[in-house]
Amino acid sequence: MGSLFAELARRATTNARREVETYVREIPEFGIMDTDPRAMAETLEYAVWLRRRTVELSPDNNELMDEDLRYISAMGEQRAGAGMSLDARQRVLRVHTALMLREINEATDAQRGGSVDELMRMMAWFAPQGERGIGAYRQGFVTVLRRRLPYAEQVALLARSLLAGDSVVAELAAVVDMDVSNYYAVAVFRMADCPTVAEPALDNEIETLVKTHRVPVTWSSENGYERGELVVLIPRPSDAGKTAPDPLPGPSDSPGLPPTGPDLPVLVRDFAQALARPCAVGTASAPLADLTGALARARRISRAAPLSRPSARLRAHTVADVFVELAVADVPFVEDWLRAVCRRLEVGPDLLLTLDAYYHHDMHRGATATALNVHTRTLDYRLRRVRELTGIAPGSTHGVRVLSAVVARRLSGAWE
Repeated sequence: MGSLFAELARRATTNARREVETYVREIPEFGIMDTDPRAMAETLEYAVWLRRRTVELSPDNNELMDEDLRYISAMGEQRAGAGMSLDARQRVLRVHTALMLREINEATDAQRGGSVDELMRMMAWFAPQGERGIGAYRQGFVTVLRRRLPYAEQVALLARSLLAGDSVVAELAAVVDMDVSNYYAVAVFRMADCPTVAEPALDNEIETLVKTHRVPVTWSSENGYERGELVVLIPRPSDAGKTAPDPLPGPSDSPGLPPTGPDLPVLVRDFAQALARPCAVGTASAPLADLTGALARARRISRAAPLSRPSARLRAHTVADVFVELAVADVPFVEDWLRAVCRRLEVGPDLLLTLDAYYHHDMHRGATATALNVHTRTLDYRLRRVRELTGIAPGSTHGVRVLSAVVARRLSGAWE
């Protein structure tokens, strides 16, 4: 055994103890080891074993054996069974990898003039076998989650892992029998009346829809409520990344989803009907590696989109639908000016809802009157009233630009 490997073997116990102390100091879920000697001993024993096994196998580039992987997997099961979260698991893997690399560097520095060949052999072994070990650990961790968590919580865990870019995604997807796409549309359902507690009937409906549409879904904390919004991840085709991330909506209001994927209008309608609350839906698309950004964009779009009751009119908005409102929200003096226009309209009968229907039906008088269940003369009266109150003709270019923004901001709930 060369000098580098001998030095690592000599330091194994000391390095293992430093790793455990780092866990206790940096990861709150390991704090229990301060009062649980057995847990401390088991964790230290595993850390020492892993270092000694590394020194035994790496000189001749031997792979971890099946029994080694079973032991690593068992440790993953043990920690999941103790209630460790996915976030803590990820931090453990980061800390362990960083410390192992640090230990190799320290041992190399201690052996001045040591063999470069030994260092290269160690690093050549560390990368592939480290990946195999991490895979076994993740598999053990997920095995426990499958036994302990209801299906809906497993799906929510997959959704959160996708959004966070967690490496455990593949294992979680296998547990819930879903494929992982390279591209997703993220849909955020913002509700006017957030569920403040669990609602069993709603949870059952959401779970049924998850199984029907085969999409990851999770509740996201918002405004202090545990269930402030519902987040749905809709798979896109693998070549979607070759197109613009948020294409203009087509005739079906779908942002470019393929016929073979989940039908976005149908999906939105189904989930909105299950929520049974006025809601606004924002969508943004991105490759798998940028879903955190897509979630942030979809959330902003949902906040700018008008709240609507579940109906055939409710649709998923993209940035193309609300880019004016998104810009206005960040310019206070423009926002104040639009609110002043809105106050003038609020003195008239149903003028805001009339304008909403008018623009939704592309200013077609007959279709608008039918949607409002009024005579076209009544519609014409209301449109004239809008012009009298604001000095802006609803059917003019100026009217479309200003009044459509007023309606969208008012119906979004931003001015409540």
